[in-house]
Amino acid sequence: MKPIEPIGSTEPAGSTGPAGSGETNGSTPRAWLREHSELGVCVLLFALGVLVLTDALTMSVDIAQRGPVGPRTVPLVIGGLFLLIAVLLAVDVLRGGRGEAEGGEDVDLDEPADWRTVLLLAGVFLGAAVLIGPLGFPVTGALLFWGSAYALGSRHHGRDPLIAAGLSLFTYFVFDNLLGVPLPGGPLMGVL
Repeated sequence: MKPIEPIGSTEPAGSTGPAGSGETNGSTPRAWLREHSELGVCVLLFALGVLVLTDALTMSVDIAQRGPVGPRTVPLVIGGLFLLIAVLLAVDVLRGGRGEAEGGEDVDLDEPADWRTVLLLAGVFLGAAVLIGPLGFPVTGALLFWGSAYALGSRHHGRDPLIAAGLSLFTYFVFDNLLGVPLPGGPLMGVL
């Protein structure tokens, strides 16, 4: 039940005011940060932009390597866009803009996170990072694609490894032969 305000009162009903035992809702730093939690994304984007710009500006580039655009151009543009997006998002959040909660049809917001899938995917990616040197990209890529499909719920044990191997070989040939980006071949280097 809402308390009745005295006539002539300037304070809203339910507030404790300066003489009360506590502060009004939203006036503590913790409450303010909770209401403006999107600022954490702004900080992350800003830090990422600074990191990309610093890395691009400290990159050593030989004059003979430079083409019409140069290797610094894309990182400078991406880093600048990160900074711009971080600033624009911070201004929007401070003006009262808020992200809306996910309300998709197939999303149950009451369900806990599926940590098993997250940990399986993290293990697959870490395993691929460790194995790419000794095994090469074709084998490691096949393990990466197959492990990712398994972690995400596919249980076709006969079909998935074949698709993963084909996708890995196709990716290797496109990057190594067509685009000229050398990928480690590993033990299959002489065969491929």
